[in-house]
Amino acid sequence: MIMTIHREGRTLLFVLLVVFFALNWAISYFLPEATVIQNIGIGASVIFYLIILQFFRIPIFEVQKDPKNVLAPADGKVVVIEETEEGEYLKSRRKQISIFMSPINVHINRMPVAGSVSYFKYHPGKYLVAWHPKSSTENERTTVVAKMNNGTEILFRQIAGALARRIKWYVKEGQQLDQGDEFGFIKFGSRVDIFLPLDAKVTVKIGEVTKGGKTIIAEL
Repeated sequence: MIMTIHREGRTLLFVLLVVFFALNWAISYFLPEATVIQNIGIGASVIFYLIILQFFRIPIFEVQKDPKNVLAPADGKVVVIEETEEGEYLKSRRKQISIFMSPINVHINRMPVAGSVSYFKYHPGKYLVAWHPKSSTENERTTVVAKMNNGTEILFRQIAGALARRIKWYVKEGQQLDQGDEFGFIKFGSRVDIFLPLDAKVTVKIGEVTKGGKTIIAEL
């Protein structure tokens, strides 16, 4: 699979490359005889850099678009499937699916359906662990609503966690987006909630691993 690096990570990765190069040069310059320390420094730098590098990877693939399907908005694991009350915008009963993004997942967030953004809001908040029951309403988060061509509105949220304190979004109200398009990015993992109509057929189960823009999580 072809990969590229997300723009959110390019500056950080360049700075880290310069820092690690300077650090290892300094070790070899001031401790020329300490080959063990030099090797440890190089090894630790490479491992740490690769860990950070994989946070910002983006797989390139063709999205299989279908207005009847709801695609996973993120890579991760399904941690919640339940009927709940959505009280911010839809103000009605909905089926909620929550996907937990660990630090090793791809961190890009993709549109689960095609449509225009009928509502967007950023909420500052706490940084509870992403699986905490109150993280959906108390943590830093964004709320996005996509209105499909048939009038159906799908609401989804980016939710920050204990480590993920860098939510990025690239949408605004009135913007038209296609299924699978990037709508945001969460650095170092967290959670995405999506709220579907009650008649939607959920096609995933608790614990299932999803791929953003690929896995079909529900059928409308």
